[in-house]
Amino acid sequence: QVQLVESGGGLVQAGGSLRLSCTATEGSVSTYAMAWFRATPGKEREFLALIGWNSGYIYYAKSVEGRFTISRDNDKSTLYLQMNSLKSDDTAVYYCASRKYAFAQGGTLPAEYAYWGQGTQVTVSS
Repeated sequence: QVQLVESGGGLVQAGGSLRLSCTATEGSVSTYAMAWFRATPGKEREFLALIGWNSGYIYYAKSVEGRFTISRDNDKSTLYLQMNSLKSDDTAVYYCASRKYAFAQGGTLPAEYAYWGQGTQVTVSS
C-alpha cells in the first residue's frame, strides 16, 4: 500500500511562486508514473501534469504549461510541482497521484490513478 502526503501549499499573491511536494511515506512509487491534479468546489478534478517513473516523459495541461514544472526525486520518494506566475484562477486544492505502473502516456484522468494524497490548499490573492 502507498501513502502520499502533500505539503507546500499556502497563501501567495498573484504573480508569486510556490513549490508543492508529495512524499510517499509508506510504500514505494519510484517505478510508478505520477501526476498532479487540482480541485475547486463544484468542478471535476483537473489534470495538471504527469511524469514517468524516470522523468523521461513529462506532459502538461495547456492551462499550466510554461508556468508549472513537475519533477521527482526517486531517492527521496518525492514528487514536486514548481508553480510560477500564479493567478487567482490557480486557487484550488492540489493533489498528487500515483499509478500502479510505470507507463505515463495518456494519464490525464483521475480514474487512471490508484493512490492519492490528502490535498494541500493553494490560495492566490489578487
